Amino acid sequence: MSSRKPAKAASLTVKDATFGLLRAFGIKRVFGNPGSTELPFLSDWPDDIDYVLGLQEASVVGMADGYAQATRNAGFVNLHSGAGVGNALGNIYTAHRNQTPLVISAGQQARSILPLQAFLYAERASEFPRPYVKYSVEPARAEDVPAAIARAYYVAMQPPCGPTFVSIPIDDWTRPTQSIQARQVSREIGPDAAAMKALVAALSASKRPALVVGPAVDRAEAVDLMVHVAEKTKAAVWVSPFSARCSFPERHPQFSGFLHASPGQLSDTLRDHDLVVVIGAPVFTFHVEGHAAIFDGATTIFQITDDPDAAAVTPSGASIIATMKPALSMLLDLLPETTRAMPSRRTLPPAPVAADPLPVEFLLHSLSEAMPANAVLVEEAPSHRPAMQKFMPMRGQDSFYTMASGGLGYSLPAAVGMALGRPGIRIVCLIGDGSAMYSIQALWTAAQRKLPLTVVVINNAGYGAMRSFSQVMQVRDVPGLELPGIDFVKLAEGMGCHAVRVTKSSELAGALSDGLSHVGTSLIEVMVDSAVPLLYAQKG
Repeated sequence: MSSRKPAKAASLTVKDATFGLLRAFGIKRVFGNPGSTELPFLSDWPDDIDYVLGLQEASVVGMADGYAQATRNAGFVNLHSGAGVGNALGNIYTAHRNQTPLVISAGQQARSILPLQAFLYAERASEFPRPYVKYSVEPARAEDVPAAIARAYYVAMQPPCGPTFVSIPIDDWTRPTQSIQARQVSREIGPDAAAMKALVAALSASKRPALVVGPAVDRAEAVDLMVHVAEKTKAAVWVSPFSARCSFPERHPQFSGFLHASPGQLSDTLRDHDLVVVIGAPVFTFHVEGHAAIFDGATTIFQITDDPDAAAVTPSGASIIATMKPALSMLLDLLPETTRAMPSRRTLPPAPVAADPLPVEFLLHSLSEAMPANAVLVEEAPSHRPAMQKFMPMRGQDSFYTMASGGLGYSLPAAVGMALGRPGIRIVCLIGDGSAMYSIQALWTAAQRKLPLTVVVINNAGYGAMRSFSQVMQVRDVPGLELPGIDFVKLAEGMGCHAVRVTKSSELAGALSDGLSHVGTSLIEVMVDSAVPLLYAQKG
C-alpha cells in the first residue's frame, strides 16, 4: 500500500477569482494607470483581457466611461491608491452624472501596516469617492474581495447606472478565497399601469402636448420607440437642457429644438403647450437663476424616469418610475389614434458662408457635411453648443455624447474609449482649446493603438464659455480667460498623432477630408474667430 498522499489542489486566489468574474461579466478590457499597490494584480497579466494604459487617472476613467457607453457593459478601472483616485475624481463625478456603469478598483497599502499610516495608504478609502459612487467598500477580509467586486458590478449596472468603488489592499490578491459564480440580475423596471393610463388620458385630452426627451432614452436603446410614440401623439419634441446624448433624430419633422437651461427661457419656450411629458430626464436641469413660470400650475407635467432621485426632486406634476423600453412600449400600446394636427416644422437657418477669420458656424456645418453617415460625435465645446445645435443635427441612437456634469476633461478620453468600444466606426471628438488641455494625454493611447479617431480642436485662444458668462453677468476684468500660445499640432505630433492646423476657410474642406479618412488618430486644429458666443439672453 502506497504511503504517498494525494496532491493538494491548488487554492484559488483572490486574483484568480476576480479574473473569473470579469470573464463571466463579459469585461474584456481593464483601463488603468499602474502603481506599486496594484503590482500583484497586474503581474502575469492574462492574454484574453486587454489592459488599456492611460497616462493619467482622469483620462483612464474617461476612457472607461466612453467604452462602457459604447458597449453598454460596465467598464472596469484600476487606479493607484488614494492619489490616483484623487486625480480621477473629476471624471468619476462626470460618470456619476452620465449614469455610466463603472467598477473602479484602487490599490491600498498592505493590511499589516495600515495602522502605521503607511506611505501611499488611504485613510477611510471607501469614503473618498462618495457621494459620487453608488456603492463603495474596502472589504473587511481579503477573501471578501471577489464578492465585493461582484456586488459592485450588479449595482453599477442597475438603473440608474453609475460608478462603484472597491479599495483592495496590495496583499489581498494572492490570498486564498472561494470562487464566486456570476448571477443574472434583471434590470428592467415596469411602469405602474394606473399611472400610465392617467398619462394617456392627459395626452388624449391635450390640445398642444410637448414631449421633452432626455439621455435615458438613448442609453436604453429606445430611440426608435420614442419616435413611434411621438408620431402617434403628434406632439412637438424638445430636448431636455444639457442632454448628454441624442434621444431623437434631429432632422425629424416633429423635432422642435433644444430647451434652454435658463428657467425663464425654458418656460417661455414651453408656454404654448398645455401638457409637457418629460421622458428620460430631470424636470428640469437649470444653470442660471430665474423664475420658472412652467411650475406655476398652468401647464400639466408628467415625467417618466428610471431615476427615483430625479422623481423625488421634481417640483410639479406626476412622476412614473420605470425604465424606458417597458414604459414607452406600454405607452405606445395604450395610446389611441389622434386627430390632432402635427406641430409646425422648425425653420432651419441657412448654411453659413465662408469668411476669414473662420466663423465657428462655418466649421461646424462643414464638419457635419464631411463626417461619415455612421460616425459618432463626442463633444466638449460648451461655448459653441448653441451653434452646434443649429448646424450639426444628430441622427439619433448612438450618435452623440458629451459630459452631463459640465466638468471639463471628459470628452477626449471618452472618445478614445468610444473608439475601442465601436471598432471600425469613425469617432470624431469636437473639443475646445481650453477643454482639450484637461486630458490631452489621452491622445497617446489613441495613437499607440491606431484608433480611427479624428480630434477637431476649436481654437479661439481662450475659455469662450467664461467670456460669454462674464458678459451676461456684466462682470469685467476677469483674469484667466485667455489662452494664447498653445500649439496643438506640436502637442499631438509629440504623442504620435497626425496633425494639421487650419487658419483659413479655404483650407478647411481638405483638412477635414484628410483627417476623417486618416488611418489611425489625427488632430485638426482650427483657428476660429474669437468673437464671444452668447449662451443665454442678456438682461438689461
